[in-house]
Amino acid sequence: MTRMIVALGALLTLVATTQLVLAEGLFKVGEKAPSFALTAITGETVGLDTYKGRVVVLGLFHICEPCMVQGAALQTVSEMTKGKDVAVLGVNSSGDSKKDVGEFLSAFPVKITYSYLLDPSKVTDKLYGGGKFIPNVYVIDQQGVIRWQRVGNMDLAGEKAIVAEVEKLLAGAKNKM
Repeated sequence: MTRMIVALGALLTLVATTQLVLAEGLFKVGEKAPSFALTAITGETVGLDTYKGRVVVLGLFHICEPCMVQGAALQTVSEMTKGKDVAVLGVNSSGDSKKDVGEFLSAFPVKITYSYLLDPSKVTDKLYGGGKFIPNVYVIDQQGVIRWQRVGNMDLAGEKAIVAEVEKLLAGAKNKM
């Protein structure tokens, strides 16, 4: 019985590690972030290229509890970086309706004030390979290059980790001046 438990544990560890490796392989740090333009839940059109010259924190979400946790963490990031050259964007990348996304956002434990975009055609899911690995957070530098990516809502992708990466990029831009 002990052997079976150890073997099962090893198998689960292997599967989890494989999934993380696959997720990390979707977009590598140093690659240009794929561009997109979508409609925000508030009605305006928002494109990733609009934010060139700013640090962008991009969250790809579906309607699920881990995405709610990560989305709320991005609200904290938005508040912590307010007044800085940073844009926080959330995208419902699973094609859910405006009504369903609105209901989902209204259930958040905090009010979401950053741009939350609708993606009815799942463009970002295709561009960023989401779907299997949600929530997914990217930090994109001022030139549109991915500098950091994490999957999930664990401490590795918490607001403190995200803000630390943003601050590095902001400090790097100041040093170049």
